[in-house]
Amino acid sequence: MAHLVENMAYVGATPWHGLGNQLTRNQPLEVWAKQAGMNWQINESPIHYIAGEHERLGELKQYSESKVLYRSDTKEALSVVGNRYKVVQPEEILEFYRDLTHYAGFELETAGVLKGGRKLWALARTGQTGVLKGNDHSNAYVLLATACDGSMATTAQFTSIRVVCNNTLAIALHGQSAATVKVKHNTIFDADKVKRELGLSVSVWSQFMDEMKALSNRKVKDKEAEQFISTLFTDPATQASNQKAMNRVHELFNGHGRGSQLASSKGTAYGLLNAVTEFIDHERRAKNTDYRLDSAWFGLGASIKQNALENALALVA
Repeated sequence: MAHLVENMAYVGATPWHGLGNQLTRNQPLEVWAKQAGMNWQINESPIHYIAGEHERLGELKQYSESKVLYRSDTKEALSVVGNRYKVVQPEEILEFYRDLTHYAGFELETAGVLKGGRKLWALARTGQTGVLKGNDHSNAYVLLATACDGSMATTAQFTSIRVVCNNTLAIALHGQSAATVKVKHNTIFDADKVKRELGLSVSVWSQFMDEMKALSNRKVKDKEAEQFISTLFTDPATQASNQKAMNRVHELFNGHGRGSQLASSKGTAYGLLNAVTEFIDHERRAKNTDYRLDSAWFGLGASIKQNALENALALVA
């Protein structure tokens, strides 16, 4: 089966998804664009069709309500969208980080293309870090991603990565929407405006780490853990449960997960949250690693992790 990842690049250790071209640190964005498979443009074309009983004799007509997006390099079609659709180019995803890497101490760590160009992203470390008891480190990142197939708005969000296990978790704070900024595709993407709305300040990360500290101090009883996991992996409409997934998350929580024996995680709400994120990022069944990455960051896996975070925070509310 063909990979969803058209290409990607990274610096440092191999990413949790195990894909990409390794770069040395502090490479210019032009090198990133080439190695991450982002050195092309999204072009537009009107839609034409042949009207008539026989294609060879029919009349060539234009459908004016939509347009086709296609790659400038391979000429492969990406999607059909409405005429109001505003394209975000691959280079814009990387350019978002130019001043952040030059002046604010950010460092690009991974960037790439999914689904043949239909999804694009770049992830940069902010330089902020946090430590919970047991010397449990997490680092702060900003992820910028977009899609041209209608599957998502252009999204900038704070993301945490736990060092011991490479678990990824989008930061969503109670009462603070600035942890994520979304720009619909009927609106022109304004990078400076997004940065202002996102804040890019220490306050978001500090609040997140305060919440993680509270989770690490919240002991979880066996019945609570069972209910927590059951809620996440039971379809509320059909009441059908994914028993295999539930059993594996239980195992990860009860000492089999990476970092599960640390003081921050053993028997705590934080450990329960990380059991879920580890399962989604590293073990959840997927057609291949590319599908798992897509799901963990942008799809069903991301939704499950978000629900897990909200349910965990409810335990300490």
